[in-house]
Amino acid sequence: MATKYNRILLKVSGEALQGNSGYGIDPAVISVYAQEIKEIVGLGVEVAIVIGGGNIFRGVQNATEGMTRAHADYMGMLATMINAMALQDALEQADLQTRLLSSIKMEQIAEPFIRRRAIRHLEKDRIVIFGAGTGNPYFTTDTTAALRALEIDADVILKGTKVDGVFTADPASDSTARQYETINGNEVIRQGLKVMDMTAFTLCGESKMPIIVFNINEKGLLKRIVEGEAVGTLVHWEDQKLESEYA
Repeated sequence: MATKYNRILLKVSGEALQGNSGYGIDPAVISVYAQEIKEIVGLGVEVAIVIGGGNIFRGVQNATEGMTRAHADYMGMLATMINAMALQDALEQADLQTRLLSSIKMEQIAEPFIRRRAIRHLEKDRIVIFGAGTGNPYFTTDTTAALRALEIDADVILKGTKVDGVFTADPASDSTARQYETINGNEVIRQGLKVMDMTAFTLCGESKMPIIVFNINEKGLLKRIVEGEAVGTLVHWEDQKLESEYA
């Protein structure tokens, strides 16, 4: 079956892995994600993944008080590697081929990030997981996702969150908040809506990289998205579509 997207960059927050716990990794949650990814790989979609480290880093956050920002950020990069390794194991237990590429040299557990190598792995139907952020402090994993998506020529960034998409306001505190089905990226900036950090969002805007924000905990959505169904919120950069559409 033909899919709308042939190569995707899936961005998953570290907090998504913790399930209902305050921190750490929920094995049941990560197993479900592996099965969801397996389903789209079976359709022929090339999958790259960037995962955050909030679920690990939040657990040691008090220990970083008083630390320099750069030092704390490197600790955060190591947290993303823990999550990346956990996801890699879950995917491999689901009989999928993976490669873990790190922005920081860790030869015993990951390959160094090399753009051409990452693309070659994708072409060979291997799931590529990018760990350790950009390898530099002061950059978030959102920025990593935007950067890696552009480097591997992904068709779209799929940002898996705990909410259904982009809303006019925080749906948790505002019952009148409406979800956008599509919205221009410049309108996101104008309204100050939270999709990605500004560095990541600017990278996407400059290269017209579309972003789909969706609820990663709702089963089957990943497959529906790659098949072309309107799910979540599509953030686009098309000038002729400056108007927004509500779901």
